[in-house]
Amino acid sequence: MKGNSSKNIKAAITAVGGFVPNDFISNQDLEKVLDTTDEWITTRTGIKKRRILKGQGKGTSYLAIKAAEDVITKRNIDPDTIDLVIVATITPDYKGAATAPSVASAIKANNAYAFDLSAACSGFLYGMSTATSYIESGRYKKVLLIGADKMSSVVDYTRRETSILFGDGAGAVLVEPSKNEFGWEDEYLRSDGIGAEWLMVKGGGSMYPMTQEALDSGWHYITQDGKTVFKAAVSEMASATEEIVNRNNLNPEDIKFLMPHQANKRIIDAAAEKINLDKNKVLMNISEYGNTTAATIPLLMFDYESKLSKGDKLILTAFGAGLTWGAAYLTWAYD
Repeated sequence: MKGNSSKNIKAAITAVGGFVPNDFISNQDLEKVLDTTDEWITTRTGIKKRRILKGQGKGTSYLAIKAAEDVITKRNIDPDTIDLVIVATITPDYKGAATAPSVASAIKANNAYAFDLSAACSGFLYGMSTATSYIESGRYKKVLLIGADKMSSVVDYTRRETSILFGDGAGAVLVEPSKNEFGWEDEYLRSDGIGAEWLMVKGGGSMYPMTQEALDSGWHYITQDGKTVFKAAVSEMASATEEIVNRNNLNPEDIKFLMPHQANKRIIDAAAEKINLDKNKVLMNISEYGNTTAATIPLLMFDYESKLSKGDKLILTAFGAGLTWGAAYLTWAYD
């Protein structure tokens, strides 16, 4: 069990917000341009639609700002009281400048400092670990964590293996000191760089800068070794989920919901089976959004917030590029 500071401060999620664009690409749309069918996509992934952010000059910050504004409105907080803004993303607005400072300025969090966190689909879990540590230290009182990705900006829609999977969206949570005994209980986070090339955007970094050759080679698009990634995701996401459940002595009946990263329905099912959890306790919105990378878990919280009650025991789990993965145990802090 992860211990708290000497002040015994526990971090809790106190508000949730979200945003997805109205425009979408359906399986039927993809049928027209790819060698695929709605049945093939649905059977293998569980995805029916993926939301797409359209409009000149609209990047990940646009999504993040909308989700953040939702939190601020619902929680009715003064943005000046926010101490820190973290944006978990692998699709920042720009290569050099971080996206989080732009978001913080746009929402008028004038007293906050801000930074990006890059851990791909595990970004929200890594971000919660970071936000929780700041709160538990007693140094800060309000941390706004946003998971946001405009995956359409790195998807080649002529490639079936990636175009069927990814969508755009953002989810945000406010993390504060808990006013009751509920909050962030435990985490189990891991990484292994051996699989970096299995799922990546090769071009645009310092190793392969964006040149005409890189563009011609399509290195500015996301690529993946599908079978290898699937096998690793099933194994590691399920194992991390089992680890967090076992070391906190949780039984299936204790768990209200499993909130897994929305990558693939078959991967989600495998994680649930590993802890013998009834399928009715597994939350999914993958059919409507696809894989929104760092946004999937907070978007689950956003969509299912009305079903959550104070004290509910929740298990979060994710697997992403890097490789990064992990699981966490959270008790919901409000009705």
